[in-house]
Amino acid sequence: MGANAPCGASPELKEAVGSLMVDAVASVKTASMMFRGVSTSERDAVVEAYHDGSNRSACYILRAMTQAAQAKATYEDVLASPPNLVAEVISGVLYQSPRPAMPHAIASAAIGEELGPPFKRGKGGPGGWMILDEPELHLAADIVVPDLAGWRRETLPEVPDAPYLTVVPDWVCEVASPSTRSLDRGAKLEVYEREGVPWIWMVEPLDRLLEVLNLDGDTYRIVERCVGDAPARVRPFDAIELDVSALWAR
Repeated sequence: MGANAPCGASPELKEAVGSLMVDAVASVKTASMMFRGVSTSERDAVVEAYHDGSNRSACYILRAMTQAAQAKATYEDVLASPPNLVAEVISGVLYQSPRPAMPHAIASAAIGEELGPPFKRGKGGPGGWMILDEPELHLAADIVVPDLAGWRRETLPEVPDAPYLTVVPDWVCEVASPSTRSLDRGAKLEVYEREGVPWIWMVEPLDRLLEVLNLDGDTYRIVERCVGDAPARVRPFDAIELDVSALWAR
């Protein structure tokens, strides 16, 4: 390494880049991920700091790293993500979320248990739906993984033998965690809105709240709120009474 230090970069980024330069060529892919989310000015500061006579080759590699970081995320980034994370791509940005904690898992499982028999299998209900846990959806250029999603059988007569679906669902359920709430109610909701998903359930296990959103023209509006334990008939599955208390049971 030369005498210059990347003055405009954080200490953490300086240290990370320094260690990567030990084996710079092998580190391009790792660094391209590291530079995602770092400001352009900070990336430029790192590059320029290594642009002297003794480090010119390192500078060229760093430029390649930063250019790779600026590229939009793709399905390849999803496939390369650690298996313990939920990977999604929205507007070219890769989001990696940790697996949910127990309140989230309990609520998600309970919804599947409540809706599966009457709507997926037609036991004690009308049937006519396909309901899946954590399906990977490729909607236009975006890749999202809702906690649950459902399709009327006329929308999805048969589930394809494929790793993901491209058919827009008729219903999506997002169960909030502290780490995913802003994504669920922000960028992901905008994707569902754009694609015309008619029904959204937003579940807040810690607040014991279920909100039902219905697409009204180009935007969603909240049409129902279920708070606490009282059973309810919740659209679009109002053919049965939902045991809301099961979503919060410990």
